[in-house]
Amino acid sequence: MRPAFFLPGFTLYSGVIKKEPYPQKTKAYTLTEAKRSLENYCAYQERAHSEVVEKLRGMRMIPEAIDAVVNHLIQEDFLNEERFARAYVRGKFNQKHWGKKRLIQGLKQKQLSAFAIKAGMSELNEVDYRGSFETLARRITETTQGGKTAASKKKIADYLLYRGWESEWIYDWINQLK
Repeated sequence: MRPAFFLPGFTLYSGVIKKEPYPQKTKAYTLTEAKRSLENYCAYQERAHSEVVEKLRGMRMIPEAIDAVVNHLIQEDFLNEERFARAYVRGKFNQKHWGKKRLIQGLKQKQLSAFAIKAGMSELNEVDYRGSFETLARRITETTQGGKTAASKKKIADYLLYRGWESEWIYDWINQLK
């Protein structure tokens, strides 16, 4: 049974009136407008191919137009998988102190090729990598009562594993704690 009145944007579901989201009004883009828009999008920061394709799908572009825009961006050097992978690895390692496992997982989520992932991982310097692990492990150890209890050792291990560091290094670090 319908109520006597309905407000726009509301619908009756199982006797309950629920608000419906209004349909999003998206602008219709021409191919040149989409190219210009995505050139600005890629010039702002390095982007993965998958991010650009998602942006174009959000603009409601047809698959042929998506391919044309992506090819244009690659030809004009706005889009480069290897350059993105290198920037991604440098940024996440220097800013968030991620380990190799987390970096590789992040690159795979961006749907990069194995060649691009290998190129990105070549940005890591082994000396800096080991130093970053030790700095991070020392800092988390200090905040968890020095790893004196089993619970604090578990917190240290969980934190470092979440950050993507090698489990051998983590357990060596924990075993050397007193």
